[in-house]
Amino acid sequence: MIKRFLKTYLLLELFKGMSVTWRVLFTRKVTVQYPEEKTPLSPRFRALHALRRYPNGEERCIGCKLCEAVCPALAITIDVHEREDKTRRTTRYDIDLTKCIFCGFCEEACPVDAIVETSIHEYHGEERGDLFYTKEMLLAIGDKYESVIAKNRDSDKKYR
Repeated sequence: MIKRFLKTYLLLELFKGMSVTWRVLFTRKVTVQYPEEKTPLSPRFRALHALRRYPNGEERCIGCKLCEAVCPALAITIDVHEREDKTRRTTRYDIDLTKCIFCGFCEEACPVDAIVETSIHEYHGEERGDLFYTKEMLLAIGDKYESVIAKNRDSDKKYR
Protein backbone atom coordinates (compact mmCIF):
# COMPACT_ATOMS: atom_id res chain seq x y z
CA MET A 1 0.00 0.00 0.00
CA ILE A 2 2.75 2.45 0.93
CA LYS A 3 4.80 1.34 -2.10
CA ARG A 4 1.92 2.15 -4.45
CA PHE A 5 1.38 5.50 -2.72
CA LEU A 6 5.06 6.44 -3.18
CA LYS A 7 5.07 5.37 -6.84
CA THR A 8 1.98 7.50 -7.51
CA TYR A 9 2.98 10.70 -5.71
CA LEU A 10 6.70 10.63 -6.45
CA LEU A 11 5.97 10.07 -10.18
CA LEU A 12 8.43 7.18 -10.49
CA GLU A 13 6.81 5.84 -13.67
CA LEU A 14 7.10 9.25 -15.29
CA PHE A 15 10.80 9.55 -14.51
CA LYS A 16 11.40 5.99 -15.67
CA GLY A 17 9.76 6.78 -19.03
CA MET A 18 11.66 10.06 -19.35
CA SER A 19 14.95 8.25 -18.75
CA VAL A 20 14.22 6.02 -21.74
CA THR A 21 13.35 9.10 -23.81
CA TRP A 22 16.60 10.90 -22.90
CA ARG A 23 18.65 7.76 -23.53
CA VAL A 24 17.20 7.27 -27.04
CA LEU A 25 17.29 10.97 -27.89
CA PHE A 26 21.06 10.99 -28.37
CA THR A 27 21.54 7.68 -30.17
CA ARG A 28 22.28 7.46 -33.89
CA LYS A 29 19.17 7.59 -36.10
CA VAL A 30 18.49 4.81 -38.62
CA THR A 31 16.06 6.63 -40.94
CA VAL A 32 16.80 6.10 -44.64
CA GLN A 33 15.96 8.93 -47.03
CA TYR A 34 14.49 6.53 -49.58
CA PRO A 35 14.73 7.97 -53.07
CA GLU A 36 18.27 9.23 -52.48
CA GLU A 37 19.51 6.41 -50.24
CA LYS A 38 18.78 2.77 -50.93
CA THR A 39 19.19 -0.19 -48.65
CA PRO A 40 20.66 -3.42 -50.01
CA LEU A 41 18.17 -6.03 -51.21
CA SER A 42 18.36 -9.71 -50.47
CA PRO A 43 19.44 -11.85 -53.45
CA ARG A 44 16.20 -13.79 -52.99
CA PHE A 45 13.96 -10.69 -53.16
CA ARG A 46 11.05 -11.14 -55.61
CA ALA A 47 9.21 -8.25 -57.24
CA LEU A 48 8.07 -7.39 -60.78
CA HIS A 49 7.54 -10.28 -63.21
CA ALA A 50 9.16 -10.55 -66.64
CA LEU A 51 8.92 -12.93 -69.58
CA ARG A 52 12.24 -13.91 -71.14
CA ARG A 53 13.30 -14.71 -74.69
CA TYR A 54 15.93 -17.02 -76.11
CA PRO A 55 19.07 -15.36 -77.56
CA ASN A 56 17.61 -15.81 -81.07
CA GLY A 57 14.63 -13.60 -80.08
CA GLU A 58 11.97 -16.28 -79.73
CA GLU A 59 9.94 -16.21 -76.52
CA ARG A 60 10.73 -18.96 -74.06
CA CYS A 61 7.20 -19.72 -72.89
CA ILE A 62 5.96 -22.99 -74.40
CA GLY A 63 2.42 -22.69 -73.08
CA CYS A 64 2.56 -25.59 -70.64
CA LYS A 65 0.38 -23.63 -68.17
CA LEU A 66 2.26 -24.96 -65.15
CA CYS A 67 2.69 -21.46 -63.76
CA GLU A 68 -1.04 -20.82 -64.09
CA ALA A 69 -1.84 -24.11 -62.35
CA VAL A 70 0.56 -23.59 -59.46
CA CYS A 71 -0.38 -19.95 -58.73
CA PRO A 72 -2.16 -19.95 -55.34
CA ALA A 73 -3.69 -16.51 -55.94
CA LEU A 74 -4.97 -17.34 -59.45
CA ALA A 75 -3.25 -14.21 -60.75
CA ILE A 76 -2.00 -15.71 -64.04
CA THR A 77 -4.15 -16.25 -67.14
CA ILE A 78 -2.75 -18.03 -70.19
CA ASP A 79 -4.21 -18.81 -73.61
CA VAL A 80 -2.27 -21.12 -75.94
CA HIS A 81 -2.19 -21.52 -79.70
CA GLU A 82 -0.61 -24.45 -81.53
CA ARG A 83 1.61 -23.39 -84.43
CA GLU A 84 2.01 -25.11 -87.77
CA ASP A 85 5.18 -26.87 -86.63
CA LYS A 86 3.17 -28.49 -83.77
CA THR A 87 4.78 -26.33 -81.06
CA ARG A 88 2.67 -24.32 -78.65
CA ARG A 89 3.10 -20.65 -77.87
CA THR A 90 1.05 -18.31 -75.75
CA THR A 91 -1.32 -15.86 -77.35
CA ARG A 92 -2.23 -14.36 -73.99
CA TYR A 93 -0.16 -14.24 -70.81
CA ASP A 94 -1.65 -11.91 -68.20
CA ILE A 95 -0.64 -11.34 -64.60
CA ASP A 96 -2.80 -9.33 -62.24
CA LEU A 97 -0.34 -7.90 -59.72
CA THR A 98 -3.15 -6.84 -57.40
CA LYS A 99 -3.83 -10.55 -56.85
CA CYS A 100 -0.22 -11.76 -56.95
CA ILE A 101 1.38 -12.64 -53.61
CA PHE A 102 4.92 -12.81 -55.07
CA CYS A 103 5.48 -16.33 -53.79
CA GLY A 104 7.74 -17.39 -56.68
CA PHE A 105 5.87 -20.63 -57.42
CA CYS A 106 5.37 -19.62 -61.07
CA GLU A 107 9.10 -19.12 -61.44
CA GLU A 108 9.89 -22.48 -59.87
CA ALA A 109 7.30 -24.36 -61.92
CA CYS A 110 8.47 -23.07 -65.30
CA PRO A 111 10.51 -25.79 -67.08
CA VAL A 112 12.11 -23.38 -69.57
CA ASP A 113 12.83 -20.45 -67.21
CA ALA A 114 10.42 -18.20 -69.14
CA ILE A 115 8.74 -16.35 -66.28
CA VAL A 116 10.97 -14.75 -63.66
CA GLU A 117 10.44 -12.39 -60.79
CA THR A 118 12.98 -9.60 -61.01
CA SER A 119 14.31 -7.41 -58.23
CA ILE A 120 12.62 -4.33 -59.75
CA HIS A 121 10.47 -2.96 -56.95
CA GLU A 122 10.07 0.65 -58.06
CA TYR A 123 6.82 0.45 -60.01
CA HIS A 124 3.37 1.66 -59.18
CA GLY A 125 -0.17 1.91 -60.45
CA GLU A 126 -2.55 4.73 -59.81
CA GLU A 127 -5.55 2.66 -60.86
CA ARG A 128 -6.31 -1.04 -60.63
CA GLY A 129 -5.84 -1.54 -64.38
CA ASP A 130 -2.29 -0.18 -64.20
CA LEU A 131 -1.17 -3.30 -62.33
CA PHE A 132 -2.57 -5.71 -64.92
CA TYR A 133 0.43 -6.81 -66.99
CA THR A 134 -0.09 -8.31 -70.45
CA LYS A 135 2.24 -10.54 -72.44
CA GLU A 136 3.66 -7.59 -74.40
CA MET A 137 4.37 -5.63 -71.22
CA LEU A 138 6.06 -8.63 -69.58
CA LEU A 139 8.19 -9.29 -72.68
CA ALA A 140 9.19 -5.61 -72.77
CA ILE A 141 10.35 -5.81 -69.14
CA GLY A 142 12.27 -8.99 -69.94
CA ASP A 143 13.92 -7.41 -72.99
CA LYS A 144 14.88 -4.27 -71.09
CA TYR A 145 16.41 -6.04 -68.10
CA GLU A 146 17.66 -9.30 -69.67
CA SER A 147 21.30 -8.71 -68.77
CA VAL A 148 20.42 -8.10 -65.11
CA ILE A 149 18.02 -11.05 -65.03
CA ALA A 150 20.59 -13.42 -66.58
CA LYS A 151 23.24 -12.31 -64.09
CA ASN A 152 20.88 -12.79 -61.14
CA ARG A 153 19.72 -16.18 -62.43
CA ASP A 154 23.33 -17.38 -62.60
CA SER A 155 24.02 -16.19 -59.05
CA ASP A 156 20.78 -17.84 -57.84
CA LYS A 157 22.00 -21.28 -58.90
CA LYS A 158 23.96 -21.53 -55.66
CA TYR A 159 20.70 -21.25 -53.66
CA ARG A 160 18.96 -24.11 -55.48
